Amino acid sequence: MKEKKKGFTLIELMIVVAIIGILAAIAIPNFLRFQARSKQSEAKQNLGSIYTAYTSYFSDNNTYPDANITAGLALPDGSTVNCFSIADWQPKGQNRYAYECNDYLAFPNLQGTALTACTQTTAATATGFTVAACGNVDNDNYLDEWYENDQKVQNNQCNDIRSDDTQTCADHP
Repeated sequence: MKEKKKGFTLIELMIVVAIIGILAAIAIPNFLRFQARSKQSEAKQNLGSIYTAYTSYFSDNNTYPDANITAGLALPDGSTVNCFSIADWQPKGQNRYAYECNDYLAFPNLQGTALTACTQTTAATATGFTVAACGNVDNDNYLDEWYENDQKVQNNQCNDIRSDDTQTCADHP
């Protein structure tokens, strides 16, 4: 009686490797896109807490915080006054985004990306404000820009997570 050899042929192994390669080529970009989308939750969460801090400040002072009101005033810790410190807001933990109010950019150098400014923030007034969060969540040349205003409307003006590399927003490499 002939003994049957057990094992895989080279062709069978090559087919399995090819299938794994195809699955990886499909799964890895989707995973990276999902991971980048989850990083956007930081901006949404912090813009929501900025909204809360600003509306709390408004209820006490009948105006929104503006860096020009007390520009140059030094705080006890040696830092200067800005619209975030006036509203008593500061993000916790390690940030992927820089936050901007009235042309004041807080935490501008994040994970090797030097940010100069978001594109649409305006000075807070007695009747409204717009604050921004800008960051690079997928390590390409485009920024993710989120805005929130006094009506609690969040807007993802420039989405860093897109399937193509076209840039429709202001260039912020």
